[in-house]
Amino acid sequence: MRPGTAPYDGTTLPPKRTTGITSVHEARDALGKRLRELRTAAKLSGRALAESLSWPPSKVSKLENGKQTPTDDDIRDWARATSSEDEKEALLASLHTLEVQHAEWQRQLRVGLKPHQQEVADINAKTRLFRAFESTFIPGLLQTAEYARYRFAQSITVFEVRNDIDEAVAARVQRQDILYRADKRFHFVLTEAALRYRLCPPEIMLGQLDRLVSLSALPNVKLGIIGFETAYVVAPSHGFWLLDNDRVMVETFSAELNLAQPQEIALYGGIFESLAGVASHGRSARAIIHRVIDDLAPEPSEDTE
Repeated sequence: MRPGTAPYDGTTLPPKRTTGITSVHEARDALGKRLRELRTAAKLSGRALAESLSWPPSKVSKLENGKQTPTDDDIRDWARATSSEDEKEALLASLHTLEVQHAEWQRQLRVGLKPHQQEVADINAKTRLFRAFESTFIPGLLQTAEYARYRFAQSITVFEVRNDIDEAVAARVQRQDILYRADKRFHFVLTEAALRYRLCPPEIMLGQLDRLVSLSALPNVKLGIIGFETAYVVAPSHGFWLLDNDRVMVETFSAELNLAQPQEIALYGGIFESLAGVASHGRSARAIIHRVIDDLAPEPSEDTE
């Protein structure tokens, strides 16, 4: 998942010039073209290849035109059928690079929520500088257990995966120990909207807001809040994480995108600086949080005789 510098030699994915979903499509197209080259070199028609593998003819076309992502077994079968076993490892490496770039939630979460938390913990352990922007919800490293429970519940509802919320919440809370390590630095930028969206009951959100105030005082944590009254230079289109200068992680409804091209990292780095530049930090950020707490907290009931 480090940016590659080798020129395209026909066996690996070409350098990507754009970001996000477009890069994934280009990578899938490049892999499909390479599969077609191997079939053509073997002097096999698409129908003949499909028949030799007991596949429907449409599958060959979909794979070659980037309409379908092959599995590991598809790659192995293709290499065997086209007498190109020497290309198998390069093709598998290209496929795995594509899978890391565009990791579908349905595939990542099929064994439950906890394993993904463990994968993220492994990535966090290697990262020194965390920069995160969120416009909709509180970042996982800052979540209370109660708030995290509601976030995981949404994943179970949307993706219909195994319910291991208790284990996932415990894993997320354990991950947060990293906030207290002196060798790690964190800069979070949130919109005021993220503090006000009703993604959980008010009493849960009040506890979450109180935790934000506490964590903002940690010496290695910088918390910025962009208030409603702030004029944006760059629109807060979606949340993202910058991990050191190695990777950008973007979560969509369907997948987690991992972007590692230098131009992608530079682009998101500049966007983060723009958003952080208009955010309130320190006491000013805490003042916005307290304002939201005051609006959300119930009025005390009057004592009646």
